Amino acid sequence: MTENGLGHRERVLNVDTMNPNVKRIEYAVRGPIVQRAVQIEKELKEGVKKPFTEVIKANIGDAHAMGQKPITFFRQVIALCVYPDLLEDEKFPEDAKNRARRILQACGGGSLGAYSASSGIEVIRQDVAKYIEKRDGGIPSNPDNIYLSTGASDAIATMLKLLTSGEGKTRTGVMISIPQYPLYSAALAELAAVQISYYLDEDKCWSLDVNELRRAVKAAREHCNPRALCIINPGNPTGQVQSRQCIENVIRFAAEEHLFLMADEVYQDNVYMEGCQFHSFKKVLFEMGSEYSSVVELASFHSTSKCYMGECGFRGGYMEVINMDPEVKLQLTKLVSVRLCPSIPGQALLDLVVNHPQPDEPSYATFIKERTANLHILSEKAKMTEQVLNTVPGIHCNPVQGAMYTFPRLTLPEKAINAAKEKEQAPDMFYCMKLLEETGICLVPGSGFGQRDGTYHFRMTILPATEKLKIVLEKIREFHKRFTEEFS
Repeated sequence: MTENGLGHRERVLNVDTMNPNVKRIEYAVRGPIVQRAVQIEKELKEGVKKPFTEVIKANIGDAHAMGQKPITFFRQVIALCVYPDLLEDEKFPEDAKNRARRILQACGGGSLGAYSASSGIEVIRQDVAKYIEKRDGGIPSNPDNIYLSTGASDAIATMLKLLTSGEGKTRTGVMISIPQYPLYSAALAELAAVQISYYLDEDKCWSLDVNELRRAVKAAREHCNPRALCIINPGNPTGQVQSRQCIENVIRFAAEEHLFLMADEVYQDNVYMEGCQFHSFKKVLFEMGSEYSSVVELASFHSTSKCYMGECGFRGGYMEVINMDPEVKLQLTKLVSVRLCPSIPGQALLDLVVNHPQPDEPSYATFIKERTANLHILSEKAKMTEQVLNTVPGIHCNPVQGAMYTFPRLTLPEKAINAAKEKEQAPDMFYCMKLLEETGICLVPGSGFGQRDGTYHFRMTILPATEKLKIVLEKIREFHKRFTEEFS
């Protein structure tokens, strides 16, 4: 008995009493492999001898962490906004100062430290709408349909929260691609919504076949209420760029099956392959005519974290909603207000992405040079990654048409598959963990993204600096040869 008479008692919050939905969440991009990579980094710092001198994290699309330089204009304006005394400094170009003044005037008290409206600063939402209108060839965009967000992830999770309802067979089902970005499966697990998996066709460069969508939704109607269809274009982790015809087919399917469309378009500037082009779902929807554009409900998402910017840490993003029920829009506004507002520096950065320097402004030439260079380097690395991996017997890599990743298929010896089973690991987890321990290269196993039974993959970002990427690819080539020989 303790002094206060309470004695020993269980904690109020333990693994048995916590939210069971949280326990169901898995997020491979920062899962066990990454946790082990962090441990190895500490071991290296402590002087532990390894067959390598550094951990190379090719597991996540974090451009600046991999050495990509920020766009000068963006950082100049953010610096001016954060420390307005610099507006008197002659080293900053006049267009950067004008952007900073405009952003600060829209902030409470002229400070980036003030809250904004829950849906975001009005002038920035107006700029986002103009950007979308220009991108989509003049199709109107209403600032009242724009919600700024803490990266695209926050807006996606918010929309899934709005969509989820019902119990048992009436529980909301959400269609997501396999392989998928684990944000979707994690968000659905947290909400206890039903994941409806549809498979991309690896043999056709990860293309999307509407017949596979039909198969998936028909099977799902037996046990849930399918209400939404999520598309990632360009694809993560698979790097494909959907054709216009494919997007039209998806829109028709969504209309026929009465599904809410969610278009994750955060890689819209990352298109590398000749013959491929980014088409926004909104643009295609409106060009298909009022039969579709007046009825199909759509939310599309963009972010400052990818493309040529790579500004992941600022957590800037937006969502545009189309054909949303006005009463639901009020509920959406209420829901986002609970979080007060998205990051103000993130909103400011987003404004610069959608309202970048124009040809008659002093920063234009440098901006275009830096943007073009970033995208060109990514394009070259995409080609190099595909070419090198396809020289390795037992690895097959589809063309990296867009985004920032490759998702190659592994042929693993039966002995390795059995060794993985003994360790109660997925075979590609076993492979990636061994790769990390022997080479210091951190990749994510395909099992963390979903894949067809009996197939094995890994996801690798193409972001490391070119010379470092060459080393990574060479180490993977050597490791795969050793691994295959060891388990043959």
